[in-house]
Amino acid sequence: MSLSVGIVGLPNVGKSTTFNALLKRKQAAASNFPFCTIDPNVGVVNVPDERLEQLARVSKSKKIVPTAIEFLDIAGLVAGAHKGEGLGNKFLSHIREVDAIIEVVRNFQNPDITHVAGKISPEDDIATINLELIMADLQAAENRLNKLVKDAKSGDKKLITEKQVLEKVKTELEQERPVRDMQFTDEEKQAIKPYNFLTAKPILYLINVDEKNQGIQSPIGNWIPKQTPHIIINAQIESEIAELPES
Repeated sequence: MSLSVGIVGLPNVGKSTTFNALLKRKQAAASNFPFCTIDPNVGVVNVPDERLEQLARVSKSKKIVPTAIEFLDIAGLVAGAHKGEGLGNKFLSHIREVDAIIEVVRNFQNPDITHVAGKISPEDDIATINLELIMADLQAAENRLNKLVKDAKSGDKKLITEKQVLEKVKTELEQERPVRDMQFTDEEKQAIKPYNFLTAKPILYLINVDEKNQGIQSPIGNWIPKQTPHIIINAQIESEIAELPES
């Protein structure tokens, strides 16, 4: 069983470069214009596990099938994506299908690589992407609630529970609070599971830096929601290292 991880972010932040580094090969094109990626690039990486090798030796198994992670390099989102801006609806649908999200955030200067907002502001970029994901979830919740208002009158317990939990989700999303930060009972979790809410998915922030600010930690903690994991890498360097032949 593999885990699918979507790599998201604004255009020109290093998503495809990160994707190539993870796969240790140049599979995705990285260009200096928005929407270089339209359909997701997909790659699978096997995860080595010494325990599997030990079990194989004990059981004398000739075949080892490691856990795999499927990475999807998803096209850049822009402000207004939930309204369809920049093919946003299509790209958001790709995110809905993954199990977890890596959000690539640009924190490097390069005059040859344009930024869609015309300036480098990691804090603004994070806010833009997070708002688009929240608004897409809010839209999905509202659309379903409009139908449930009538259907729940039948007295069906499942529909009533679904309506109640969606009203709860809607209220929290309107406060720009992601679904992953909300508390649900087991019954409520089952009721909203089919919606695949974008902001319910685990997220890792990947801060893409250059050599000048590679060691800088602050004020990164101020940009990212509290208790959310993040890593700092130079995706370009990592991609170049990944392409080197193994000795």
